[in-house]
Amino acid sequence: MHRKHFFLLLLQGCQEGFYRTSSGKCSPCNCNGNANRCLDGSGICVDCQRNTTGQHCEQCPDGFIGDVVRGAPTFCQPCPCPLPALANFAVSCYRKSGSVRCVCKENYAGPNCERCAPGYYGNPLLIGSTCKKCDCSGNSDPNLIFEDCDEVTGQCRNCLSHTTGFKCERCAPGYYGDARFAKNCTECNCGGRMCDSQTGECLADSPELSTGCDKCIWDLTDDIRLAVLAIDESKSTLLSISTGVAAQKRLNDLNLTTTHLQEATAKKKNHAVLWTIQVDDAADEMNDLLREAATLDEQGNEASSKGLLVQKETMETNNRATQLVQQLSNMRDNIQEISSKMKYYAIQQELSPEEISQKLSVAEEMLKEIKRRKPFTNQRQLADEEEDAAEKLLQQVEEFHERYNDTRSLVSDVLEQLSEQDVKLSDLEEALDQALDYIIQTEDINKENTMGLDKQHEKIKEQIDEVNDVLLSATTILAGPQKVNSELSEVIKNVSGFYAEIDGAKKELQEKLANLSLFDDDLVEKAMHHAHNLRRLADELDRNLYGVDTNGLVQRAINASNVYENIAGYIEEANKAALLALNTTNRVNDAAVGIDTQIIYHKGKSEELLNQAMELQRTADDSNDLTIADTSRHVNGTLARMSVLQSQLMRAITKMQSAEPGLEARERLEQAKMKTADAVSATMTVTQATTPMDENVRLWSQNLQDFQHNSAAYDSAVHSAGDAVKKLTEVFPQLLDKLRRVEQKAPANNISSSIQRIRELIAQTRSVASKVQVSMMFGGQSAVEVNPKINVEELKSFTSMSLYIKFQKDNPQLAASPDRFILYLGNKNAKNYIGLAIKNDNLVYIYNLGGQDVEIPLDAKPVSTWPSYFSIIKIERIGRHGKMFLTVPSLSSTAEEKFIKKGEVLGPGSLLNLEPENTVFYVGGVPPDFQLPPSLNLPGFIGCLELATLNDDVISLYNFKHVYNIDTTTSPPCARNKLAFTQSRAVSYFFDGSGYALARNIERRGRFSQVTRFDIEVRTPTDNGLILLMINGSMFFSLEMHNGFLYLRYDFGFSTGPVLLEDSMKKAQINDAKFHEISIIYHNSKKMILVVDRRHIKSVDNERTAMPFTDIYIGGAPAEILHSSISSHLAGSIGFKGCMKGFQFQKKDFNLLEEPGTLGISYGCPEDSLMSRKAYFNGESFIASSQKESLFGEFEGGFNFRTLQPNGLLFYYSEGSDVLSISMDRGAVVLNASGTKIQSPDRNYNDGKTHFIITSVTPERYELTVDDKKQSKKNPAKDRAGKSPDSVKKFYFGGSPLRTQQANFTGCISNAYFTRLDREVEVEDFQQYSEKVQTSLYGCPVESPPVALLHKKGKNSSKAKGNRNKKPSTGLKNLYQEVNMQRDPQCHLPMNPKATEHAYQFGGTANSRQEFDHIPKDFTQFSISLKTHSSHGMIFYVSDQKETNFMALFVAHGRLIFMFNAGHQKIRIKSQEKYNDGLWHNVIFIRGKNIGRLIIDGLRVLEEPFSSNSNTWQVTEPLYIGGVAPGKAVKNIQINSVYSFSGCLSNLQLNGRSINSASQTFSVTPCFEGPSEAGTYFSSEGGYVVLDESFSLGLKFEVVFEIRPRSSSGILLHGHSVNGEYLNMHMRNGQVTVKLNNGIRDFSTSVTLKQSLCDGRWHRIAVIRDANVVQLDVDSEVNHVVGPLNPKATDHREPVFIGGVPESLLTSSLSTRNSFIGCIRNFMIDEKPVSFSKAALVSGAVSINTCPAA
Repeated sequence: MHRKHFFLLLLQGCQEGFYRTSSGKCSPCNCNGNANRCLDGSGICVDCQRNTTGQHCEQCPDGFIGDVVRGAPTFCQPCPCPLPALANFAVSCYRKSGSVRCVCKENYAGPNCERCAPGYYGNPLLIGSTCKKCDCSGNSDPNLIFEDCDEVTGQCRNCLSHTTGFKCERCAPGYYGDARFAKNCTECNCGGRMCDSQTGECLADSPELSTGCDKCIWDLTDDIRLAVLAIDESKSTLLSISTGVAAQKRLNDLNLTTTHLQEATAKKKNHAVLWTIQVDDAADEMNDLLREAATLDEQGNEASSKGLLVQKETMETNNRATQLVQQLSNMRDNIQEISSKMKYYAIQQELSPEEISQKLSVAEEMLKEIKRRKPFTNQRQLADEEEDAAEKLLQQVEEFHERYNDTRSLVSDVLEQLSEQDVKLSDLEEALDQALDYIIQTEDINKENTMGLDKQHEKIKEQIDEVNDVLLSATTILAGPQKVNSELSEVIKNVSGFYAEIDGAKKELQEKLANLSLFDDDLVEKAMHHAHNLRRLADELDRNLYGVDTNGLVQRAINASNVYENIAGYIEEANKAALLALNTTNRVNDAAVGIDTQIIYHKGKSEELLNQAMELQRTADDSNDLTIADTSRHVNGTLARMSVLQSQLMRAITKMQSAEPGLEARERLEQAKMKTADAVSATMTVTQATTPMDENVRLWSQNLQDFQHNSAAYDSAVHSAGDAVKKLTEVFPQLLDKLRRVEQKAPANNISSSIQRIRELIAQTRSVASKVQVSMMFGGQSAVEVNPKINVEELKSFTSMSLYIKFQKDNPQLAASPDRFILYLGNKNAKNYIGLAIKNDNLVYIYNLGGQDVEIPLDAKPVSTWPSYFSIIKIERIGRHGKMFLTVPSLSSTAEEKFIKKGEVLGPGSLLNLEPENTVFYVGGVPPDFQLPPSLNLPGFIGCLELATLNDDVISLYNFKHVYNIDTTTSPPCARNKLAFTQSRAVSYFFDGSGYALARNIERRGRFSQVTRFDIEVRTPTDNGLILLMINGSMFFSLEMHNGFLYLRYDFGFSTGPVLLEDSMKKAQINDAKFHEISIIYHNSKKMILVVDRRHIKSVDNERTAMPFTDIYIGGAPAEILHSSISSHLAGSIGFKGCMKGFQFQKKDFNLLEEPGTLGISYGCPEDSLMSRKAYFNGESFIASSQKESLFGEFEGGFNFRTLQPNGLLFYYSEGSDVLSISMDRGAVVLNASGTKIQSPDRNYNDGKTHFIITSVTPERYELTVDDKKQSKKNPAKDRAGKSPDSVKKFYFGGSPLRTQQANFTGCISNAYFTRLDREVEVEDFQQYSEKVQTSLYGCPVESPPVALLHKKGKNSSKAKGNRNKKPSTGLKNLYQEVNMQRDPQCHLPMNPKATEHAYQFGGTANSRQEFDHIPKDFTQFSISLKTHSSHGMIFYVSDQKETNFMALFVAHGRLIFMFNAGHQKIRIKSQEKYNDGLWHNVIFIRGKNIGRLIIDGLRVLEEPFSSNSNTWQVTEPLYIGGVAPGKAVKNIQINSVYSFSGCLSNLQLNGRSINSASQTFSVTPCFEGPSEAGTYFSSEGGYVVLDESFSLGLKFEVVFEIRPRSSSGILLHGHSVNGEYLNMHMRNGQVTVKLNNGIRDFSTSVTLKQSLCDGRWHRIAVIRDANVVQLDVDSEVNHVVGPLNPKATDHREPVFIGGVPESLLTSSLSTRNSFIGCIRNFMIDEKPVSFSKAALVSGAVSINTCPAA
């Protein structure tokens, strides 16, 4: 009945404003009144109103602000910055101190974005106006960051370079040239006269003076016109401007501009008057000239002129006569018209003839008067001109009058401010007068004091000399007791701390008293003996290093290596002793009370002794009369008391040590405690012995700085001699494992910090050692076995090595046998190797890829012709192609001779298959027990060799495993000539990602001031890296490179928190392998400015605070700093890899290698290290370059790839309709050449390992080789061979922008090569490619192979599930057999995908979890392993019924948090680092009696003490893993972390015992390794999904979904009603069946596919029901059935089960009862998508939304 009631609840819906919880209840939506709907299950609000957003409509989006300061807003409105909606120029805004603060866009500034930022102009307060960038044609002050222009009008200020104009676009008067583009305004060279503004041609005097003056007048007219335009613009600005301080400032600027304009206009008027006078004079002279010319012309052409004049007059007369005739005709018509009108008017007006005559006479008189008057044409023209001038003048007067009124309104304010300033000046004057009086009085007093001091000076000096003598003697005598006192205090401190630790472990230690009999009494004595040996060997090392001489330098380094090798052994033994002692201590009961009493007594005595010594010191300081004898007496008394105290302590110890074995357990515990304390002291002694390593490395260079012979080379060698310490881990790799076990078994802070310190010292010495750049002398019988320091997998397809070589030609052994061995890198069995040798007077490069040797002799330069100094050799191999380079420098110049020789393997091999455990690297010779291959079996080398790089990584001969017959006393290293280095080496520094530079006290070179500036040049191909870092407590400054762009973050103690300055607009990409100059400018302690390549990138304002730093880290920082509290503010903690130069602070240079804090960097900038031979593609990226030769002719290419995805396009090239592509298809590699496809037989190339592809196209065949497995087909298009494309064609790696059938590649491609016409065969530098789309050219974040992970896990597991524990796996072959053992014979895919043993995947639903009902009552310690990418989620939870007592481990923001209660107090321990990196981490969490501990990966130990409560702390079942039941934990944990953990968990232990069998499982599957895809996975352990009440199967429905089964039988879907009706869909042996019962009887239909349903592909299934008709569709194979009609049928809403069903609901008539195994996706009911993550119940091993890929 309970189950029925639950299903009835599922059928009911909640009303509007409520949502269905996971427990089935209806709860009100929490949407803060801004939404009426929310999602079932989660309660997330839908369709938030009033501009709100968030899961509960509790936030405002960017650019909006709420109506309340705290809490959820009732509505959000646009930011008023400065005007809401109409003029909003803010990115976001917030409230502070009762007002709104705006975060402005880049072009705007001010609290409300009401003005333009520097470098921009406009009026944001004017609606429709925006801020535009100043345009001064590049002629403003170059020292300013921004171009200087008026912030409202945009008119440029301070035009430089002899320019003028509104935008500084013209050359100034007196200059000529192009001011806008060429910027070459040059002074006119015309003796003070004007010149052409464009060409500079001088404008001549008379007669062309008028032209020049006209130009001046036109220039004046242009200036006046521009002034009028400026005035009009100013007028419009004034009319639109608003009041306020900013407006007043602009009015003042306009008023000042008007004043300057009036002055400039007055000057222009004066010039105009002068020019007018000059023009008049020139006009007079011109008139005289014209008159003379006219006279001469009249005399010369008088007759002709008269003729022309007569002709002209005749024509005019004729024209006038014609016009007169016309006028007479018109007049006649007018007279007739007037006559007719006169008659008409006379009749109309009834006029008499006398009246008509009178009026005619009056008209005649008027006509005569008009004729007598002159025409008004000239007067009319003058009147019009006067009218225009008057209107213009009136307009100007009105404008000036308006400005005058505005200005006059400000006079009163100005006068008032001036009066206030006058009062303040008066007060200041009075204060200065008073200060002057004080100064005079002070001078008088000083004079008196000076006279008195002079008299006392000699007396005091004598007294000081006497006191100093006494103090010196007293200090010397007191040094002894003070040293003893400090040592005793340290002993007491250590003993007290250790006692406190033992005291806290009483309860647990009582249970293990029986083990005391196993305690070894000699244990501590052995540890102390090892510690003394360590100290002795460390002293020996220090003496060796300090007393080194020139010829013994390298021998000392080798001696140091041997000493440290011994140290490593003793550290191992000492740690064994310490580990045994600590484990024994964990079994010991409460320490003896007597020890505590003795410690307290001796502590009091020590403090009394210390007080007496301090009193003695004060007595010596205060009294100069105390004699040396008195001081000695006091000191002797102190020493006597110290001796008595020591004897008392020794007697107590002796008494305890001499206790009889038959004493009670309590006395034996006292002995154990003392021995354990000594063991810890021994461990501390080990740490102290290794601590001087770091300091000795720095001392070596100081001790040898005075050497003159080859000082440069020796200085480099001394810096790198610390490589001997690296031997610590190279010779004994077990050391770190043992240290880690010590930490895990005894998680105490002092042990952890000691081991961490050892790790850091080792890492530092590694970094220093890798920079050794000194040769070794080989005498023919010498040899060095080098540690290659590289993964041999990286040498498979591509190998590159460079070295320096110098022959000892005068050695008589060479005459006897000139052929010599140089080096060998390969397997011990002499198969697969590379080598160098001298044969027949030629340098020979030899390599073997499993078949025949390839020998490449450099016959162009015989060895006998080589110079007697160092030459450079580089050998390279790409696939089967080999190449050797020789560079011979010149002593007299930088010129070089270069020689190249090539070769290739003729057989099928192309990979150098080295085995990591069998690989050796011998240089100069080999040990006697090693057999070289015949081609290299030659006598040892005679001369000097120095290694440089291996695959572009720096490598050194001093990074050796063993040396044979190396005697540097008789054969010192050779000095290498400096010309063998590149010239950039002198100024550049190379960072390899592990080192850093540290400049301390940077103010010794410059001071922080009003403008503080840092400059540095960087060059790198990497995406991320730390460039600059400064720290002072919680304050910091960091400049990083993040995804190729700059990322600056800093906090100088700001109240608002850290400030971010990021190149978000991506203006300057840094990681293009080119040098970029970066400048950081801090202006006025409130503005940070970022400049790249002298171009402004971005700036940001902050609170006015000075920089609080003294030291600066460059290119990286120590691990303890990167992992400190500032780590959360860094974009990453990756050191810089690349080159740097020119670091400056306040324009002062620093030599980074001379800074004492610098570690692990070197000179130079090797070009090979800056190449990008590797690229990572994310599925949407590609890179492209061009190819001159057709790839369909003669072509060969190859590359490495690495991926976890089964599909993707690796390479693409098209030529018309022909396509050449290399892609992955379901794990196989496919070559498609114009329709001819070649596919690799294997389909497992998406395993995360590196694979090598070679493609070959010849006129006869197409070939595809993957990892030396070749496939080929005939070339059907032979006629195309040798043809070239019409134009240069592009080719693509990683994908293509074109539409192709394959998706873009996800993974890494590296070491690509192919035959190209424009250069030799060499590895492609992806940095040089023309197109790079979303591609990372550094790093390859592809996970490790999942099979290797599984294999590693299986080795350490005591038991395995199912059939796996019957036969342990011994290798990858057995592993595959083991994984695929459970396989349905009808299925292509195994029943269980690859998974990590004993690890489980959680997530997909909010309550994914495991429940454990049987847990021990008393537990304090838990441990678990986890792997996740999620930032939130519950890992572990247990509590009592009311959840008052609880314990939880969860993830919040990527950090691990251990939380529990102590009474009513909640204890919270939080990690500083984030652990959601997708890697496995081991976590131990302990709730002790009065302390909580969180231990992560055995290194990070976090503790939190608490006061113990007398009440017992008890919890009840169940214990939750990976999540909690609905409603649980919300009382104690934040909601985001209550939801299920999304990731993998394994190895759960309580009190050291594993817990495996869960009582209940909800949505938990095995932790699959490898790629995944969208879908829901049903595991073989069984499980099912129950859909929520919104989905049901009634009388009419349509169900569609896709499946990819891993078993041929299983239930797909089931619905069951209370009256016995049901619907069931299942598979049986590949046949799909739908079976129904509608209350009448059973009926069914089936579909059987021709191909297997279990073939590893997706298949579509559709079921349609309409009453008694059911149709089944499987991949378009259709069948249907018509059942009996039930007239009483009703439409029930019953729950729907997917993938399985509880046994109690199944009927006996069903043919299969197994759960479905495989993946289901795209599930739809009635065309409505079904989300399994919102299901009513997910039971068993079901993974929601994640399905293992096929």
